[in-house]
Amino acid sequence: MSDAPNPIEVQKYLSGIDYPASKEDVVSKAEEHGAPDEVLEALRGIDDREYDGPTAVSQAVAG
Repeated sequence: MSDAPNPIEVQKYLSGIDYPASKEDVVSKAEEHGAPDEVLEALRGIDDREYDGPTAVSQAVAG
């Protein structure tokens, strides 16, 4: 998926999140940090599960 946001950009908007984190937690944290629509859209598209760290979120976004 070439239009997926850069994992580093995604992590910038997840600063301060506590892992493990649910999909809902991840999306909420990104919203709090003012993430742009492309990042929020990508995060809303990840599987609804617990993520154990930033790498898991990045892998889910990358698809």
